[in-house]
Parts: sequence; structure tokens; C-alpha cells
Amino acid sequence: MPSRWSLIASLVALIAFQDVHAQTPGYFGVVTTGPGWIYTRLGNQSDVVAKTTFGVLFEGGGTDVNEAYVWMCGHANHGDFLVIRATGTADYNPYILRLCPNINSVSTLKITSRMGANQPFVRQTIMNAEALFIAGGDQSDYVRLWQRSPVSAAIDVLARRGVPIGGTSAGNAILAQYAFSALANTITSSQALDNPFDYRVTIDQNFLFLGPLLSNTITDDHFVTRDRMGRLVTFLGRISHDRAAHAPFGIALDENTAFLMEANGKGMVVGSSTVYFLRTPGRPE
Repeated sequence: MPSRWSLIASLVALIAFQDVHAQTPGYFGVVTTGPGWIYTRLGNQSDVVAKTTFGVLFEGGGTDVNEAYVWMCGHANHGDFLVIRATGTADYNPYILRLCPNINSVSTLKITSRMGANQPFVRQTIMNAEALFIAGGDQSDYVRLWQRSPVSAAIDVLARRGVPIGGTSAGNAILAQYAFSALANTITSSQALDNPFDYRVTIDQNFLFLGPLLSNTITDDHFVTRDRMGRLVTFLGRISHDRAAHAPFGIALDENTAFLMEANGKGMVVGSSTVYFLRTPGRPE
């Protein structure tokens, strides 16, 4: 008859076996899975440490702008480039590696649950990155799954360390102090202007804090394509009204366009369309 200690040892061994993550190579890279996450790594399978340069890549969705990723790779200084998302595939891996052949690796970490967001592997993978990019999707997923978790905390640490951070579409929407969280679905300009207190105007605060340059700021994307000026004006008014914020600031990008902001707040626009910078003149009336 087995002893109590041998039964405990067998149970521990079983748990350890269940936590072994299968690894398989593929077009997007080597795939490793765990509870609530899928990690796909293309390029060098060993991490490097590189001195990075801080900056923020804002991208408005639609077709990705090649120059934006080349800029971000340059700020990563041949380190490890990490894409995080809640849905979708690892299709950024070969795309970025083609643009940046000297980068050490490009990986995609898909974090699909709150449990995944709290896994030590997830936090450490983010902390090892020399560039971090948040893919498009649905920003309500990011807020529900990652807010006030080791994921959001680790991204803030990267920014303080001087690692470049970026995002497109839903990923762009959560880069600043304020974010339209879309927790009650999206809202159009006409709906927001008709009723600035519509239940769909859900504005989140401090999902990330990438530094003082983005304090008191909200971002938007798909801007001209989806006629979003009215809703951004509404968001700014609500921030000023609800949070007593002084002259909140907006950065809004159309599709196929990016703003590459350096650590001093200056930057350049790349792509085929427009970026808007808005500041409210005072409290809403």
C-alpha cells in the first residue's frame, strides 16, 4: 500500500506533467502553450538583452505601415520584439521579421483569460521584451482580461525602462491614460453627440501609464474612415466633465497611418492618411 508521501509525490508529478507545454515548430514560429496563453516565437529562441530607446507607436488600424515597425525595431536595438493580443493569430511574426531581419526574435503572446494574465510565464515574457506591440481586436477584451493584472503592470515597467511600446486599432485605443473601453459595445459620432451620457460612452482610466506624455490623453483610431470626430469630441467633453480634467488631449489616427512619438513628445506621421491632435478649450457647457 503506498504511503501518504508517495501519493503526494505522485500528485505533484502529475500536476508538473500537466503543466509541461507542448512545443511545435510552424510557419509563425515555435508554439508553446499554457493555461490561458499561447506563445509563438520566430527567430532566435534565446533571449538577448539590448539597450533600448523609448517611444510610442500609435497606429490607426487598417493596413499596417511598414515604416512604423522598422522605426520600432530600431528603438529595440536588435532585441526581442513581442506582440500581445487576446484573439487572432501570430501573423505579425513573419511580417515584422521580414521588415527587421536583424531583430533577435519576433514573438506573439496571446493571452485569452484572466488566469492567463496572472501566469508567471506571461509576466516574464513581457518583461523580457525590447519592444512591445498591442495588436488590434476588441479593446474590451484587453480591459476585461488584462486591466489591473501582471500584464498591464509589466507593460508600465517596460515603459519606465525605456522600451518602445505600440499598438494598432484596439491596441492603440488603450495606450493613453484614458481609453474608450467599448465595454458596452461601440458608439458612433451621431449617437455620442446626440447623448454624451449614453451608456455606451464607457471611458476607462489608467489601464496603462506609459509616462507623463500620455497623461490626461485619450486616443482613437479608424478616425476618418469611420467618421469618429464627433465621438472623440464627446469623449473629451466627458473626461473634462466627469474627471474635472484640465484641457484633456486627444490623439486620433486614420487607417493606414501611424504617429511615431519620441521620448520628448515630438514625432513624425507616416502612412497614407491623417493624424489629428485635439485639446479642449475648457469645461463643456
